[in-house]
Amino acid sequence: MARQMMQRCNDCGYYSLSTVCPTCGGTSTAAAPLKWSPEDKRAHLRRKLEGVEEDGWAETLPTLTPGEEE
Repeated sequence: MARQMMQRCNDCGYYSLSTVCPTCGGTSTAAAPLKWSPEDKRAHLRRKLEGVEEDGWAETLPTLTPGEEE
């Protein structure tokens, strides 16, 4: 079962309640990010999954080009 009911197809963009798109048969994912709470009990697991605590993680973040900094 999906963690969120509204799903969006990764291939055609069709919205449905199923994890399999009814129009093209592609896979669907949650249409919106999960709600965030300051009392997030699983934040440490998400940080571990994203590799936030590893060396060099900050260098992988996108940066602004010199023209965009203004």
